[in-house]
Amino acid sequence: MPLSPMNQRRLQLFKAHRRGWWSLWLFLGLFILSLGAELIANDKPLLVKYDGALYFPVFKRYPETVFGGEFPLQAHYKSPYIQELIAAKDGWMLWPPIPFSYDSINYDLQVPAPAPPSPANWLGTDDQGRDVLARVIYGFRVSVLFALTLTLISSLIGVFAGALQGFYGGWVDLLGQRFLEIWSGLPVLFLLIILASFVQPNFWWLLGIMLLFSWMSLVDVVRAEFLRGRNLEYVRAARALGMGNGQIMFRHILPNAMVSTMTFMPFILTGAIGTLTALDFLGFGLPAGSPSLGELVAQGKSNLQAPWLGISAFCVLALMLSLLVFIGEAARDAFDPRK
Repeated sequence: MPLSPMNQRRLQLFKAHRRGWWSLWLFLGLFILSLGAELIANDKPLLVKYDGALYFPVFKRYPETVFGGEFPLQAHYKSPYIQELIAAKDGWMLWPPIPFSYDSINYDLQVPAPAPPSPANWLGTDDQGRDVLARVIYGFRVSVLFALTLTLISSLIGVFAGALQGFYGGWVDLLGQRFLEIWSGLPVLFLLIILASFVQPNFWWLLGIMLLFSWMSLVDVVRAEFLRGRNLEYVRAARALGMGNGQIMFRHILPNAMVSTMTFMPFILTGAIGTLTALDFLGFGLPAGSPSLGELVAQGKSNLQAPWLGISAFCVLALMLSLLVFIGEAARDAFDPRK
């Protein structure tokens, strides 16, 4: 479907912002790579050939009896016993570039954990002997997926609330604004910590807690656009033609309101990532053992003799947030009505 002249112009303006354009492609490339983290960093081989048959341990669990073992337990492919059984049948294993998952421990360390970078662990290990690079890759994916999900759901709620306030005005707008003033005045981070301390939060529970407050970021922007747009000529013409309020709101006014909304999306993403990192750093975020950049920062704080922990997490966070800010700047320029 061809783009309208207006959207073609916006795309040209976005491309003209070279830093934002290349940041978008770099961020998408890193995110796509992180989606295949199991193929990059895993303590299971990608492919096993045994007795003329092919097996894919990354996608399916096999008991060691499949490879001639004695017990119906999941095969441990780094075990010399399993390796000997596979080699006895002229078999072989194809390993991913990083032979560690985010939770696998390197028991062959030559020094106590946290171990410095080495050929086996390119960015070293954390204080439990887990590979830092594997945890960074998985942590990047968790952070981005969490932020994208939170941004999408909170934006839908915020746009809907702002549309109702701006379109109907009057008491709806007055009551909505008073509620927002009270709700936004609450100490969000302290409330998140209190709520997270009652239960053991997981990905979805933490997402629900943060959703209670994150939806307010777009309400004022959408409300202002609807307050301005509800009195324009094309809206009055739609009313004269007998269109319902729902059609006018979401078919005629909302597309124009989304122009300003789109420029805020990358900055909402950065806020969501920052909040998740802060909660993980304080110990109120994802469950212990989850691949988390905030938890890696906390380990760096507790192990100052291992600077690779804090530096690795800081560099990944700085790169991620910088790319999103550059993308947001390009989107802002592309949707600027003055251009």
